[in-house]
Amino acid sequence: MIEVKIKDADLQLAAKEGMDAFVGAFVGAIRSAINGELTVENMSELTADQITLLAWSTLHDEVMDGGFVQLIYNGYGTFIFKNPFAKAVKLWGLRDLSKLVYEAHTLWLKYRDRIECELSDEAFMALFEQMPEFDDLDDAFVENEEDWTATVAHYIDDHIENFATIER
Repeated sequence: MIEVKIKDADLQLAAKEGMDAFVGAFVGAIRSAINGELTVENMSELTADQITLLAWSTLHDEVMDGGFVQLIYNGYGTFIFKNPFAKAVKLWGLRDLSKLVYEAHTLWLKYRDRIECELSDEAFMALFEQMPEFDDLDDAFVENEEDWTATVAHYIDDHIENFATIER
């Protein structure tokens, strides 16, 4: 297993900054431990919770920036929808997020061939108009993001040993 470490002082500072920084400290530590790149090889060296947290971070960043269409276009559809991410977040207490991911999975299957290809900026932007089914999912994510991030932070706090070793 890859050992993920976080300095206690850094974690305390992140906790004072808020839940986003707290979650980000763990995401950053995991990414640092895998040299910034999740691969098939190092994935087997991480815990299921560490992989789920990386998936949450990817989903969060992509959907908050450009919605599910952007997430899929940027090549993360397989990572989010073909792995047990939805099941894992349900176990973390994120039942509504799990449902949302399953709904997005259905749309991914329907539209992936049209989204997962090389497109000009204009053609990419046109996807949002051509696939309005994603709008409600994007809106639901944004509306619930703060609560979901808080739940992720609480899960990490209750299961720190699954995410990192805290160095004094």
